[in-house]
Amino acid sequence: MQLQGRVAVVTGASKGMGSHFVDALVAAGAKVACLARASAELDAVVARHGDSAAAFACDVSRADQVDAAITGAVAHFGRLDLLVNNAAIFHPFLLEESTVADVEGHVAVNLLGPIWCIRAAIPHLRATKGQVVTISSESVRMPFPYLTVYAATKAAVETLSQGLRDELRSDGIRVSILRSGSVAGGSGGLSWDAGVTQRFFAKIQETGHASFTGDFAEPTSMAQTLVAMASLPDDVNIDLLEARAARPASAGSLARSSAAGN
Repeated sequence: MQLQGRVAVVTGASKGMGSHFVDALVAAGAKVACLARASAELDAVVARHGDSAAAFACDVSRADQVDAAITGAVAHFGRLDLLVNNAAIFHPFLLEESTVADVEGHVAVNLLGPIWCIRAAIPHLRATKGQVVTISSESVRMPFPYLTVYAATKAAVETLSQGLRDELRSDGIRVSILRSGSVAGGSGGLSWDAGVTQRFFAKIQETGHASFTGDFAEPTSMAQTLVAMASLPDDVNIDLLEARAARPASAGSLARSSAAGN
């Protein structure tokens, strides 16, 4: 119960890694405000945790909705100690074939989302000497073909976080990046176009990205990594922690890739 008495906000909390982050934080003793678009999945995540979790429906790309959700979370739980910027979208596409909605959607959710959430959270985190953890991707280090816009947005949030460390350091607010490798059981690939998905997997085998990413880490393991980062004494800060699969790619790795993201 190393986070007993803490209050966290997790974005993208309704599914994928977001729901695992909520589970792990609650298990560690935290109260969690779950931010995501309204859905049955969001309701289910909150329902399994009773009074330790509450839902605040919002679209993180909308500054007004984020402001209302953060304000509501603090009013409900009384404080804010940790903001986890997890919400993100990733769809494979060639830039040449991309639509305006493809590109603008990635920038709106993956970059503007963390900006709006951090902006809204700063006054509350200043009061608690709290922490921001933004989830990034191993794609920053080796951008995947077909995911170049996604990788660019993740690189941008890493630069944002680097600047904010100095901007907020004197306020006692710690700013960290958890750069995640591929995690099993994600939901991101479920809406991908089948033809594009097939070309994407063929391309990353050709370029070596499939070997680079390795097999998939378990979502519970990545969630425990987040808890470990949030549990450190407040006189130290992890600027960037890259947690990637320990196992090499196997014959079954690509077969499971359609439900996972990089």
